[in-house]
Amino acid sequence: MKTNIGLKDKDTAAVAEVLNKLLADHNVLYVKTRNAHWNVVGPDFHAQHLFFETIYDALAETIDEIAERVRSIGHFAIGSMKEFLELTQLSEAKPAKNDSQSYIKALLNDFESIIISIREDFDKIEKTGDAGTEDFLVSIMEAHEKTAWMLRAHLA
Repeated sequence: MKTNIGLKDKDTAAVAEVLNKLLADHNVLYVKTRNAHWNVVGPDFHAQHLFFETIYDALAETIDEIAERVRSIGHFAIGSMKEFLELTQLSEAKPAKNDSQSYIKALLNDFESIIISIREDFDKIEKTGDAGTEDFLVSIMEAHEKTAWMLRAHLA
């Protein structure tokens, strides 16, 4: 059944494109965070192992919310690694060392890249009149800004 939520088809298509790119970024970041969780070594192993778990748990929830937002505006969410890797702005590269500082620097860079991307996408979303997605993106951005702060604090 056709979605009738007061937005034009071309506008929901533009929003879905932004959201699917965000979904790709989050899935790549999720995998990178799981890698950090599994492979971190060093005297701070236990604390960092738990810290990375907290991050990937939050990312898993955000991934689901992004995909459901795509569906709620009448489009389909991408869902394969091939699609994620085609759309993401993030690199699959992992740090040369498995210490917490290397993983934290890499994750911080990715979180900051996503925050910047969300800010850049506000203009596209605003033009569509989709206030719901604007609000949704603000909440993701705010959560990521907090995570970036926490990652940065580990590097001080």
